[in-house]
Amino acid sequence: MIRRLILLRHGQTEYNATDRMQGQLDTDLSELGRTQAKTAAAELATREPIRIVSSDLRRALDTAVALGDAAGVSVTQDERLRETHLGEWQGLTHTEVDGIAPGARPAWRADATIAPPGGESRIDVARRSVPVVRELLSGVAEWGADGDQRPLVLVAHGGLIAALTAALLDLPTDRWPVLGGLANTSWVQLGAHGDGADPAWRLDVWNASARVASDVL
Repeated sequence: MIRRLILLRHGQTEYNATDRMQGQLDTDLSELGRTQAKTAAAELATREPIRIVSSDLRRALDTAVALGDAAGVSVTQDERLRETHLGEWQGLTHTEVDGIAPGARPAWRADATIAPPGGESRIDVARRSVPVVRELLSGVAEWGADGDQRPLVLVAHGGLIAALTAALLDLPTDRWPVLGGLANTSWVQLGAHGDGADPAWRLDVWNASARVASDVL
């Protein structure tokens, strides 16, 4: 039994375009982001997802709705799929954070146990998001049944997707940073091998895209 899980990052926002840190600020997709969402939706709809679950933040939810409309699948929301809370860094540009706290941002990226002041670490993010997947493994009976290869899709955010993937793969915490950045509307695919809510996970695809992911090359 193999259950396919796709983790889709939202489309571009103006914050993304200007290197401003969003965290859990509820920002909108840019015009380019809406185009990206439609392009990704057209590709992923061909996989016939059996369920779509989204972060409740608008940039992710609007991306999820584009996919839901293309695939004919309703979208449910789960706030546990929100992006990492970045505390005092939310709303600041990368340059502004580096000016306030030199070296803090690279250290945070290199260590999954570090949190921005007043925010969450990647460990914290995994702790709240892994139960979402476990509940779906237990609660979606048709997922992977009788060799069904249709995926379940979670639409979320780059930081959350990296933390959730690392936790599902049971990577040592000091190796979590080996998972690089995700482009807007790129996705990750994992396979859950075995029955029950605690299968063996394998990484099938990282940073796939309907188009070349030029913003992370």
